[in-house]
Amino acid sequence: MSGPDKPKVLDEVWSDERVKSFLDLEPYDKTVQADHFVLLRAYEAMRAEDFERFVGFFVAAGRNLDATDEHGETMLDRISKHGRSGDYARALENAGAKAPAGN
Repeated sequence: MSGPDKPKVLDEVWSDERVKSFLDLEPYDKTVQADHFVLLRAYEAMRAEDFERFVGFFVAAGRNLDATDEHGETMLDRISKHGRSGDYARALENAGAKAPAGN
């Protein structure tokens, strides 16, 4: 976190333990699929290379890459709509996520 007394940190190296810690996140709303919630939080917080490592840990843990949100969208569906998220989408696709509807 940055602020007046704390400079913004760019290119911070994330350890495997820090990346894996996202596997322990749980949604506040228990009606939300935990696997989708975890992928979303990782996508929002991680650089593409860290997200790719995370996806490997996620799959190894037996988690569902195609979990959906309340609108029936997978993370790949959501990410594919973002203009600068190609590396994130490729990480999901390479791990076996299904292509978004219409592709």
